Amino acid sequence: MDPVPALDEPLKKVLGPATAKVMAEHLGLHTVGDLLHHYPRRYEERGQLTHLADLPMDEHVTVVAQVADARLHTFASSRAPRGKGQRLEVTITDGSGRLQLVFFGAGVHKPHKELLPGTRAMFAGKVSVFNRRLQLAHPAYELLRGDAEETVETWAGALIPIYPATAKLESWKIGKALQTVLPSAQEAADPLPESLREGRGLVTLPEALLKIHRPHTKADIEEARARLKWDEAFVLQVALARRRHADAQLPAVPRRPRPDGVLAAFDDRLPFTLTEGQRKVSEEIFADLATDHPMHRLLQGEVGSGKTLVALRAMLAVVDAGGQAAMLAPTEVLAQQHHRSVTEMMGELAEGGMLGGAENATKVVLLTGSMGAAARRKALLDLATGEAGVVIGTHALIEDKVQFHDLGLVVVDEQHRFGVEQRDALRGKGKQPPHLLVMTATPIPRTVAMTVFGDLETSVLDQLPAGRSPIASHVVPAADKPHFLARAWERVREEVDKGHQAYVVCPRIGDEEDGAKAKKKSPEDEAEKRPPLAVLDTAEQLARGPLAGLRVEVLHGRMQPDDKDAVMRRFAAGEVDVLVATTVIEVGVNVPNATVMVIMDADRFGVSQLHQLRGRVGRGSAPGLCLLVSEMPEASAARQRLNAVASTLDGFELSRIDLEQRREGDVLGQAQSGTRSSLRMLAVIDDEEVIAEARVEASRIVAADPDLERLPALRTALDALLDEEREQYLEKG
Repeated sequence: MDPVPALDEPLKKVLGPATAKVMAEHLGLHTVGDLLHHYPRRYEERGQLTHLADLPMDEHVTVVAQVADARLHTFASSRAPRGKGQRLEVTITDGSGRLQLVFFGAGVHKPHKELLPGTRAMFAGKVSVFNRRLQLAHPAYELLRGDAEETVETWAGALIPIYPATAKLESWKIGKALQTVLPSAQEAADPLPESLREGRGLVTLPEALLKIHRPHTKADIEEARARLKWDEAFVLQVALARRRHADAQLPAVPRRPRPDGVLAAFDDRLPFTLTEGQRKVSEEIFADLATDHPMHRLLQGEVGSGKTLVALRAMLAVVDAGGQAAMLAPTEVLAQQHHRSVTEMMGELAEGGMLGGAENATKVVLLTGSMGAAARRKALLDLATGEAGVVIGTHALIEDKVQFHDLGLVVVDEQHRFGVEQRDALRGKGKQPPHLLVMTATPIPRTVAMTVFGDLETSVLDQLPAGRSPIASHVVPAADKPHFLARAWERVREEVDKGHQAYVVCPRIGDEEDGAKAKKKSPEDEAEKRPPLAVLDTAEQLARGPLAGLRVEVLHGRMQPDDKDAVMRRFAAGEVDVLVATTVIEVGVNVPNATVMVIMDADRFGVSQLHQLRGRVGRGSAPGLCLLVSEMPEASAARQRLNAVASTLDGFELSRIDLEQRREGDVLGQAQSGTRSSLRMLAVIDDEEVIAEARVEASRIVAADPDLERLPALRTALDALLDEEREQYLEKG
């Protein structure tokens, strides 16, 4: 029997079908429990008025303020030609600023009677500008009388909760709905084991729900938040701990390299010594590969820290042990690039079964969707017979007809580009579950790694190999200082004159219909009103203008795979001076001779993406230069973001900035199967301590009681978190 029927009650039974429909469609709330976990965004104090001075444009806001004056005007219009049109203008104030409210037509009568000077109320509406003044047109409002029994009851205490609301459902209507369901909070089953709750001095769940929605003091809010954060962190960490526990029970074939095998031969022919970091991470991976349950490891490394080399050594260790290794790349360009660099690094060790191949060599095959039928048949045969020890490919590797002789290790490059189902399908191709190594060049703050990739052990490569050059980064303010942009093109010419090459990156390809894909206009700045710069137009303008005479080519995602590969080969061979590209070059493209990168409309890219792109230069012995071109004004948030990127090369620092600027929901939502983030109270960056402690507690509890038989309420909370979709996500993670 379900222990919490009251919280599973559908809202339409409790609140009526109309309100329930809006809550379901606009806020994703379906049950009493969902509504109880829809927490206030902030609280207004009765004695203090909100800041009207800094209202955001075009946003739906709720303010608490006092009516300063109200005037009714009549006017003539097409609908009311005899001067009978009516407009009510109400000015409200909060001490910090004033705001105009306007009501028209029949809508003026009620507010004209109610909104008298001195009246206090909550107002909700969308902020717009009229005659250079901020205003709310036809706002919804709720009077705060403070004497009427019902209002005092509804806005209990001195703190008024302001809920995340929508135009269809104002904050106070959500507040009223919550008053209706709040008694059910008493029946909320507490997921935290009692000893843990008492040991940490946390209030019970019913008490926390009561205090978050009807606080009497700020201390009530703090207590409630502390408790609810713990719930979110703990339940999520229990889910991940159970995943790790289940993985540890799975069988896998231990893979230990032979002392005189292909790995030893490969190490002997390396022209450089491994960095300390590469050695340490390799040891962690080899230790995992030698166990009889599958490795699940996340390898994080800055752009250019040598992750591919570490992954290749792991793959060769598995080949030594008689198994096969597959590397899954997100794009054909990248699969071909990996294949090229792996065969170059291995030399005759990659020529197993061929004339001139070394005696302990293996075969390295490429498998992509656009290969010819004969080459494809040959590759499939090499995999099925075990002739090929290493295969590198795109999701073509996952198709049903691809059979492995003995798949021992799967390496996934750039985790965030692969669906969970794809990884799962590849893992299902082993006779027993293969070992899994996930590589990412997007630095992930420790807390996000613990939350999103909490079922993977993490290794970090944080030093760059010797011989890597520093990259200087500068923001080029094209609108304020056009001569800076002219200088940028001169710098590109200077680098080409020295025998180097350059990238120019644009946000768009340029063959879309009439800018149909241009972004929605944003009020942030005039610059946003034009579509983003495009590869095809920019390449043409540069070739005719500032870079005339240089060999300029384009690369983008809609080109035929063979054409893309041909362009990359020419660029790598030094036959192209300037490559104008979209972000297809973001990942894994390695041309040590490219020293300068110009990113056009840099404000249209995310922080992590800019950092990834920048990592494509400075890969050789000459210093790298990255120029971030933007038309955004100096004071804008976009320019501050670019300044942050220009000021540091530390990817972990940038990923923190990135995460603080976006909401965690984006990060977790994307990783947690794209459903709405389950985190409402927990802030991944700020609550590092809570997450780390919850992880320790969760591991302890799961080790003692993997099926949570002694903790039925925790089991229920887990089932609620892991609705079917997320359950599958973690299953496959």
